[in-house]
Amino acid sequence: MMNKAIFLDRDGVINDPGEHYYVHRVEDFSINEGVIEALGTWQERDYLLILISNQGGIARGLFSKEDTDRVHRYLEEVLAGEGIYLSAIYYCPHHYSVVRFLCRKPEPLLLQKAMARFGIEPEDAWFIGDSDKDVEAGKRTGIHTRKIRRNQDLRTLLPEIR
Repeated sequence: MMNKAIFLDRDGVINDPGEHYYVHRVEDFSINEGVIEALGTWQERDYLLILISNQGGIARGLFSKEDTDRVHRYLEEVLAGEGIYLSAIYYCPHHYSVVRFLCRKPEPLLLQKAMARFGIEPEDAWFIGDSDKDVEAGKRTGIHTRKIRRNQDLRTLLPEIR
């Protein structure tokens, strides 16, 4: 049996990036309204929840991989406190201004890796993001895509993603 999954961008979807787009400190990480409820509902509907994010600030020297991992551990702890579990977190630490890499969205590599790892067929997956890069990565992979407004309440997608 194949799995079904919801892939989620991080900044602007899971958390509010605020005025600076590179959130790399736990104290600046604010989970958007509706995220807990939406993720919990999708988990109950047997979706795997997988984070796919560009974190180009690492390559640009604005913060470290350790900073990013610390923020992701914090997110996982908060979600676990609500009984919600991410199946995986994939992120690209590269930035086009430094060097081009295939893991950076809109390239589909991270989505493809997750799909292969978890046995996910394109028709059983959704990618929710707040940028054209997110939508393009999803389309290149053949999965359903939804572009939302930055920090949009994810509960608005519950009727559509069943």
